[in-house]
Amino acid sequence: MRQQLSTVALDLQTIAGLKRRDPSALRDLYDRYGGITYSVALRYLRDSSAAEDVVQEVFLRVWTRTHLLDNVKGTLASWLLAVTRNLAIDHLRAYGRDGCREQNCFEFVAVPVNFELSDGVDRLRTALTTLTQEQRQVVELAYFEGLSQTEISERLGRPLGTVKSCVRAALNKLRHGFSQTSLPGV
Repeated sequence: MRQQLSTVALDLQTIAGLKRRDPSALRDLYDRYGGITYSVALRYLRDSSAAEDVVQEVFLRVWTRTHLLDNVKGTLASWLLAVTRNLAIDHLRAYGRDGCREQNCFEFVAVPVNFELSDGVDRLRTALTTLTQEQRQVVELAYFEGLSQTEISERLGRPLGTVKSCVRAALNKLRHGFSQTSLPGV
């Protein structure tokens, strides 16, 4: 029966189980999303032990704060990855290490978890190709290194207003690219 359920249906079933405090729901959530959350955390932190700590914190947060699941926008996978990203950035800031150092920080999304997430990755890659080099650079600095717009301005030596305009334009392009199509089953 599990194979017949869509990812969305499985996610809803898992959320209901978490709210009932069913440990098997947490185990199911980890089985389905533990690998990708670890990959994202490792991509940011470049340290397996630190990445494991972040993944543990992500799933502990889900277990102890099930009320947060009421506000999940998009898919459960995208929400978990956003939580992972935020906790990894918090970890980087707390320990003062640099984030993503590679020129192309978007490579981590090449780890497909399921068809729907893989389709989203393809849409993200397509949308990213519409960005100018400057737009892509500010998005990478903001999203993958967790820099504020002020910090991006300082790093690039550009006026804050220019950085803000560039970020806004990039996000609008990405939003437009994603609104043109939708994920199957969502």
